[in-house]
Amino acid sequence: MKITVDVDCTPQEARAFMGLPDLEPLHAAYLDKMKRNIDEGITPDSLQAMLKSWAPMGEAGLMLWKQLSDQMGKASTRK
Repeated sequence: MKITVDVDCTPQEARAFMGLPDLEPLHAAYLDKMKRNIDEGITPDSLQAMLKSWAPMGEAGLMLWKQLSDQMGKASTRK
């Protein structure tokens, strides 16, 4: 026996029906923070915090990115 059920709903309705949390406010806050960082310019501290959250290898991965950014910074000052 085969039973087919078609449900016509929006993604937001589907998330609510499945009991998943509404992450739209979190997404909006994240986008606002990223826009603010772009407008203010990227500082070494904000870059380090961003890379730390993205680095899958923890401290070792962060150090790799730090060395890479340091080398890029030194290369851009030489002319």
